[in-house]
Amino acid sequence: MADDVILVTGGAGFIGSHVVDELVGLGARVRILDHLHPAAHSGEPDYLNPAAEWLRTDVREADEVDRALDGVTAVCHQASMVGLGVDFDDVADYVSHNDLGTAVLLRKLARRGFAGRIVLASSMVVYGEGRYRCSEHGLVPAPPRSSHDLDAGRFEPPCPRCGRPLTPEAVPEEATPDPRNVYAATKLHQEHLCGAFARETGSTVTALRYHNVYGPRMPRDTPYAGVAAIFRSRLEVGESPLVFEDGGQRRDFVHVRDVAHANVLALTGERPFHGALNVATGSPRTVGDMAVALAGAMGGPAPEVTGAWRGGDVRHVFASTDRATEALGFDAAVGFDEGLTEFARAQLRP
Repeated sequence: MADDVILVTGGAGFIGSHVVDELVGLGARVRILDHLHPAAHSGEPDYLNPAAEWLRTDVREADEVDRALDGVTAVCHQASMVGLGVDFDDVADYVSHNDLGTAVLLRKLARRGFAGRIVLASSMVVYGEGRYRCSEHGLVPAPPRSSHDLDAGRFEPPCPRCGRPLTPEAVPEEATPDPRNVYAATKLHQEHLCGAFARETGSTVTALRYHNVYGPRMPRDTPYAGVAAIFRSRLEVGESPLVFEDGGQRRDFVHVRDVAHANVLALTGERPFHGALNVATGSPRTVGDMAVALAGAMGGPAPEVTGAWRGGDVRHVFASTDRATEALGFDAAVGFDEGLTEFARAQLRP
């Protein structure tokens, strides 16, 4: 196999395939490792870039991973199970695909003496609840919301010291992680595993903490799909998007092409960056805002605010993007209205 190959694990997936396309467009030699997990893929996607080599195999298969690493000088590790899943019964699958898969990859890299760049697909879910300030006590950690409060429609986390309302703020990368569901725990563990690998080998690991990614090639109609795809699926059959809580949850919705570009900058930029970076727009919106905008773009019925809630969800989490701008020169280019107008008609993955 040719030298100077960039390996993209999960390169047939939603984000990974866009990373592959941009790298190929830059003239890079790209190899995809992806086994098309049935929770996210119903078959081989028709958008795979023909200029990239594809190995259809599982990142947990040690011998296949070793073969995929021939000539590799940089790794973009996108392969993982995502989302909240169905229930806690998913725990072993998440740990196996996300943590064991990462461990197998890192062990094979270590045995080859790899000291290049690794870009890890991490997530804002490692923060748990976002950053909050109390008017009396300053910055405080928001406690997990109780089922009693949620059932009563009290969705905003109170100050743990005085019970006053809290004001959410943008989360910087140095915020203390507080994963609150299985997926979040596995993403933080991936960061820790890659950090240990970097300390042992001298590699550079950039952990990109994606915020709420949307855009073409999102999977649809699965328990692992993002909220934008779930809303669109309902609108396509003439049904209202069902918005949980009161719709006031604040998130940062970032287009997949921007996320892919952040990966490419981390892989190919002049100076490697070691550490975590938020990948977001810096302009948060509410989930209700997104549902209204998407319904308008599709000419569908207005969203229905249900008051329902999901265990493991958090109220507000949105990002400070200053460090990514400084370290990578990254600034999101796709605006909210532009992105959702495109997404209303974009190809999704069945």
